[in-house]
Amino acid sequence: MPAKKRCQAGVGTDSRCSSAALRIVGECPQCSSHFCGTHRLPEQHNCSNLENCRQQAFERNKNKLESERTVASKMATA
Repeated sequence: MPAKKRCQAGVGTDSRCSSAALRIVGECPQCSSHFCGTHRLPEQHNCSNLENCRQQAFERNKNKLESERTVASKMATA
């Protein structure tokens, strides 16, 4: 039987987490590392791609809000 995957938070430091990584939600989509329940969020494990992730989310939200913008001419005919 293969060994359990361990949390990769703090790898290479003295404060390494030794908890088991979660199977389904423990993989970070930005850095593809495996984490326990405590470190699964990008903010908790100091994700290297966190700023890129935030910028992509901002752009998606901006495009959605702009596509749903109400135009004054639509309001006058309603």
